[in-house]
Amino acid sequence: MMNDLQPGQKLARGVARHLRQLGYVSVEEFVPERGKRVDVMALGPKGELWVIECKSSRADFQSDAKWQGYLEWCDRYFWAVDIDFPVELLPEGTGLIIADAYDAEVVRMAPEAKLAPARRKKMIQKFATDAARRLQGLRDPRPGQDGCLIGGSEAEGE
Repeated sequence: MMNDLQPGQKLARGVARHLRQLGYVSVEEFVPERGKRVDVMALGPKGELWVIECKSSRADFQSDAKWQGYLEWCDRYFWAVDIDFPVELLPEGTGLIIADAYDAEVVRMAPEAKLAPARRKKMIQKFATDAARRLQGLRDPRPGQDGCLIGGSEAEGE
């Protein structure tokens, strides 16, 4: 399975492993709103929300024109790159994580910009819902195949 992962996905895996050691849980390829997809969204033990964008190369970083749109969805924003990445390209005022497929290390803590309480509540609920749906999808990848509609109009009419 490891060979099936793209370079950025390998970085995300190492980041998720490290975050777990810090007491955070994470969801990869999280969509905070339509049209936006962050590589890793992390939820901390005190409700902190971090966005981590994984960049596997200079070209990958330079083609990312939308990263600033993610700042409004987190308390802290990080870049995750491998040891050979030219970190001088990364913007000041953002966090830095050096990662590989197996682990990571926060080498520069991102500045904190706390989310408004209403946005935090919305994001934590979306995080939980997305994580639960993914877990359910692993256990039952083809819901409704037995003729039942879960949450559909037939179930609502009973």
